[in-house]
Amino acid sequence: MRKVAILVLAAGASSRMKTPKQLLKIGNQTLLELVLEKAKALTSLPVYCVLGANSTFIQNEISTENVVFISNENHSKGLSTSIVAGVNYLEKNAPFLDSLLILLADQPDIDLQYLENLVQLSAENPTQIIASKYRKNVGVPAVFPKSFFSDLQVLEGDFGAKEFLQQHKDQIICSNLSPSLIDIDTREDYENYLKQR
Repeated sequence: MRKVAILVLAAGASSRMKTPKQLLKIGNQTLLELVLEKAKALTSLPVYCVLGANSTFIQNEISTENVVFISNENHSKGLSTSIVAGVNYLEKNAPFLDSLLILLADQPDIDLQYLENLVQLSAENPTQIIASKYRKNVGVPAVFPKSFFSDLQVLEGDFGAKEFLQQHKDQIICSNLSPSLIDIDTREDYENYLKQR
């Protein structure tokens, strides 16, 4: 059985939201708890979550169990620093891993069946990156084999994995499923999402 770590990126300062979006309520859960619970349903391993801005406050508000929080002191330098912090931590503390599934904390609509499909595709294609297809490019959620960890550890800037994935197009497989990849970045996004539920 291949060992897949799940890394939830939740270090952003929510500058466009003006309040920590990780703690926005959706039903009786916060946005972050909703994503963490989906992640937990995929694995018997702990779920790893990178926090940065407001980290202590957010951590104190999250009730999800079996989550390992990783601190990203460089979060203001962009999304890539959260991937670097997460992979550095895993390389040191979970060297037995075969691959890594990266999720964003602000995509509450990601379907569990879709995430299971990504993990299954990774098991069937262990040397390939399994990524999500957007209208114009590919992105996360994505599963990265361990052979890519050292490359992920040197990412820079605010592009996260997107630019990295563009550079490795010939090593990517995308799911045939069509997930909802809605990001919640602004108050308007949040209010529209609540209306559609």
